[in-house]
Amino acid sequence: MVPFLRILGIETSCDETAAAVVERDAEGHSRILSDVVLSQLDEHSAYGGVVPEIAARAHVEALDELIEQALARANVSLGDVDAIAATSGPGLIGGLLVGLMTGKAIARAAGKPLYAVNHLEGHALTARLTDGLTFPYLMLLVSGGHTQLILVRDVGQYERWGTTIDDALGEAFDKTAKLLGLPYPGGPAVERMARDGNPDRFAFPRPLVGEARLDFSFSGLKTAVRQAAQEIAPLSDQDVADICASFQKAISRTLKDRIGRGLQRFKTEFPVAGEKPALVVAGGVAANLELRGTLQALCDKNGFRFIAPPLSLCTDNAVMIAWAGLERMATGAAPDALDVQPRSRWPLDSKAETLIGFGKRGAKA
Repeated sequence: MVPFLRILGIETSCDETAAAVVERDAEGHSRILSDVVLSQLDEHSAYGGVVPEIAARAHVEALDELIEQALARANVSLGDVDAIAATSGPGLIGGLLVGLMTGKAIARAAGKPLYAVNHLEGHALTARLTDGLTFPYLMLLVSGGHTQLILVRDVGQYERWGTTIDDALGEAFDKTAKLLGLPYPGGPAVERMARDGNPDRFAFPRPLVGEARLDFSFSGLKTAVRQAAQEIAPLSDQDVADICASFQKAISRTLKDRIGRGLQRFKTEFPVAGEKPALVVAGGVAANLELRGTLQALCDKNGFRFIAPPLSLCTDNAVMIAWAGLERMATGAAPDALDVQPRSRWPLDSKAETLIGFGKRGAKA
């Protein structure tokens, strides 16, 4: 039996360029040998969001050096690596092309197998790396591009229980921040302002609260924020703080209802005794302390473990891509052919129906 497997991971799906080396032993224990991430925040902040062309160019300029750094910090050479894992989707197609083509070139030159990884699968499996979590469990993915509640049955086995029918939660934070004149990225800016605000000043809507289905909607909430801001313009700093606090409270109460129903469904479908079931949260919005507190309290009330990996592993990173590749190797899954193509849209649950209200190129969220 091979004592351990070692993978070089590459992540370029959006505006972080990342490379990492991770090991996994025969019992499933992991060790992060290196984790290098270069943020493009400065390049995009002037535009209030990620510019795909700028992101792709930045990946081209930085990726080779970051891979060299990752190998050096891990104190290994390419010859010591068993495989290459690169994000193949979903994401910005230009960035995906840069990372996947680089992974292909290294795999071909070094004679290593290639694993084209779904970025969302990286998020879904991270808690197994950090907390040794066993299947099945629930994952709430909340980021700029995704808001999904997913049942994680096993490696490669995912069931989407809920998704946004319009904006992702991170997108709602960013758009609200931009509307209020706050800097990009919007999530941290809104959270900072909310600390000094009155969360009860504005009664913002809580979309889909009370409905049996587990989907999310944030477009109407975003519209309500805009209308409130227009009605009291010009805005003082206290006005902005109050809007942010009220916005966060509406989000928190919405998640409490949506996720609470998901936890109840999980207990009904998996009524097993012994170890507590788990809810994992991932994505950049997972850094929000207000939302974390809501989810922690909800899990405590329903008898669930609440697992939030370290923030560096919740946001985009190459460690999770390497780990997803290692998980696939451990199942005996065959590597990908070198003609594998990037996919800007790539749902974890291929059987999930496209929602009518999700108007983004007809993709399955």
